[in-house]
Amino acid sequence: MPQVDLDRYVGLWYEIASFPMFFQRKCVGDTTAEYAGKDAGTISVRNRCRTEDGFIEAEGRATVVPETGNGRLKVSFFWPFTSDYWIIGLDDEYRWALVGNPNRKYLWLLSRTPQLDAASVEKARDIAVRQGFDLANLRMTPHAPR
Repeated sequence: MPQVDLDRYVGLWYEIASFPMFFQRKCVGDTTAEYAGKDAGTISVRNRCRTEDGFIEAEGRATVVPETGNGRLKVSFFWPFTSDYWIIGLDDEYRWALVGNPNRKYLWLLSRTPQLDAASVEKARDIAVRQGFDLANLRMTPHAPR
């Protein structure tokens, strides 16, 4: 995305779909990511998911990559290791976001609500395919009814 308003982006997001990741191997659903502004260009990150035994969380931080319009960040959960976090699709009203990385091994579809309408999911899938992602490994994330 050429420009992302971080003030609108921060907050709670629900994972709608993702590529299965090693660090999420115990997650069975109800996965969320919560972002909060810190210092200029720095965001706190808290990922949470339900496991068979309860919930697990991971806390980290993200920093904006300069001159990317806030659409590219570096995320770290274990200093000094960082990962690319690129916002590659974003609803005009910030209702959903599509996040990936340049090697196309990571992909997350996030929503402000636990469910996302089929048209928005399809639009995000189309963006991912146009960006070179193979969606064969994309898995939907279940959320318990509220």
